[in-house]
Amino acid sequence: MIFANPLCFLLLLLLIPMIAWYIWKQKKAQTNIQVSSSEGFGKAPKTFKLYLRHIPFILRMLAVVFLITALARPQTTDNWSKTTTEGIDIVLSLDISTSMLAQDLRPDRLEAAKDVAASFINGRPTDNIGLVVFSGESFTQCPLTTDHTVLLNLLKDIHAGMIEDGTAIGHGLATAVSRLRESNAKSKVVILLTDGTNNRGEIAPVTAAEIAKAYNIRIYTIGVGTKGEAPYPFSSGTGMIKVDIDEPTLTKIAQTTGGLYFRATNNQALKEIYQEIDQLEKTKMNVQEYSKKQEEYLKFALWAFCFFLLEFLVKYTVLKNIP
Repeated sequence: MIFANPLCFLLLLLLIPMIAWYIWKQKKAQTNIQVSSSEGFGKAPKTFKLYLRHIPFILRMLAVVFLITALARPQTTDNWSKTTTEGIDIVLSLDISTSMLAQDLRPDRLEAAKDVAASFINGRPTDNIGLVVFSGESFTQCPLTTDHTVLLNLLKDIHAGMIEDGTAIGHGLATAVSRLRESNAKSKVVILLTDGTNNRGEIAPVTAAEIAKAYNIRIYTIGVGTKGEAPYPFSSGTGMIKVDIDEPTLTKIAQTTGGLYFRATNNQALKEIYQEIDQLEKTKMNVQEYSKKQEEYLKFALWAFCFFLLEFLVKYTVLKNIP
């Protein structure tokens, strides 16, 4: 049993002043008389009413307890209906080379990519999602997990310069594929984002795509950067750098695995790309898990009413002459 409004149990604290008031009232109701000896009173018979005089108060306390429990809305959850969950395993492969500091996206390409990726993660609470980063080398920043709080914290911590500079797209893709190859998920997806051309590593991007295809992994590729030149924060001040994205290779990677290639030239375009991928992959999910809850507050409310009624009957019938 669970409670929809558990904070209502704080009302039980009201029992403390109620009990204190009752004890004070009982003491105040007693009178004192002076007699020469109490020996005769010790032999006086005690009626059953004397022993029952506290029953109305006990009944009232029970009524209050059951009423508060009813207000907390008890619910039974022992009836569960489940079907097999066939989710999606997703690895985000993110370029963190120094060229991602270009400011054609705001505040720069890397921060814009992190912000949009975070929104994407928040929108898929039931999926296993992992994070791979690459520049001159690649490594797994976060393995596949449904603990998205940890994933988001690790995403927030990445920055350009964490590893040797360069753009090893093949390595970034191969590492992501390695995280997914033993997955039993219905759908396995890599979202690879880069702003350059493969210039490091021993694994060719297209070769990594062929490996992904063999494991039934679909790859969406995103080229991020404006057309022509982009502002870049040099140590001596802001200058311009050439935007050089290998779109033919990124397109071929996506086509080889049944995915799509996208080009993001600004923040809004990047956001819309992730939204489109989100919609494309949501159709692959078949999650049907729910619990059947049944309200139980009526039983407790009826018990509360019965105790209130019983208190009234006892107080004004059997104990009507006792104050």
